[in-house]
Amino acid sequence: MSTVNPDEVAKDQLVAFVERIERLEEEKKGIADDIKEVYAEAKGNGFDVKVLRKVISVRKQDASERAEQEAILDLYLSALGMATD
Repeated sequence: MSTVNPDEVAKDQLVAFVERIERLEEEKKGIADDIKEVYAEAKGNGFDVKVLRKVISVRKQDASERAEQEAILDLYLSALGMATD
């Protein structure tokens, strides 16, 4: 009957976790590169990339969060005499 060394099991698990994380990091880098290419393509077609990034950010928010941020922005702009009525 053989016994399993607990340290060896932990080592194997650790190696497996590290290798999975490394693979996912590589995939993440590839996806980030793909996103950069899409932004470059949009820019090449005349779109403002800074505004496009803002649109992506706004679309991630739910309606109430977006409304709250817009209200705060309006308040701040009004306080600075920059209201866009």
